[in-house]
Amino acid sequence: MKIEVITLFPELVEVVTRHGMPRVAVEQNALELSCRNPRDFAQNKWRKIDERPFGGGPGMVMQAEPLAQTIEAAKAGIGSEAKVLMMSPQGERMDQRWFERLSKESGLIVLCGRYEGIDERLVTSAVDVELSLGDFVLSGGELAAMVLIDGIARLLPGVLGHAESAGQDSFSSNGLLDHPHYSRPEVWRGQAVPEILMSGDHAKLARWRLKRALGRTWLRRPDLLDKLELDATQQSLLREFVAELKEGT
Repeated sequence: MKIEVITLFPELVEVVTRHGMPRVAVEQNALELSCRNPRDFAQNKWRKIDERPFGGGPGMVMQAEPLAQTIEAAKAGIGSEAKVLMMSPQGERMDQRWFERLSKESGLIVLCGRYEGIDERLVTSAVDVELSLGDFVLSGGELAAMVLIDGIARLLPGVLGHAESAGQDSFSSNGLLDHPHYSRPEVWRGQAVPEILMSGDHAKLARWRLKRALGRTWLRRPDLLDKLELDATQQSLLREFVAELKEGT
């Protein structure tokens, strides 16, 4: 996959490929990341790409023309069909399903805004999707773009050591939070690993993990359960979890 990021701070975004799964993805040629600075398309000798907003108000607005030319140059390099994503607090909330959907694209162009925002004419004519990290405002879209890149990189074929790992993540295939995990030693500071995890009974293990995933989601993110249609088995396991919780077991 090729990702081109349009940003005033390319050196910030490029850091994401030096560590973790994005680094692995680049080393395995599963991901190719490049950045374009819209100042390279500025129409003045000062490389200025922002102006005061019409109608007055504080701050500056990124101009449409240099951004449009930057997007056109990115499409010439990555492919005319590449989706243009804009990082914006007004966009749709990024979640695991967005990462899964976008990881299947061959190329993406990610636009990072700064200042008070971007000329709306550019947004309506060139941007396909606006995505947000959440209901808050950052100095620019770079950090959100880096989150997007990391979330996509780990889903690219061959990047994770175990192909099943991504499918078991929170918010993945079943829409639930992940079940608890344990590792050695068997007893740590007086706390023992649940016996069932050492039983070797795969059917019981799968049942325990699903019940804990359902229970954890019910406790921490009940809003996620509202979006799901639980089958009879899942409903039964959730009832068991709630009963055990009330009994203190």
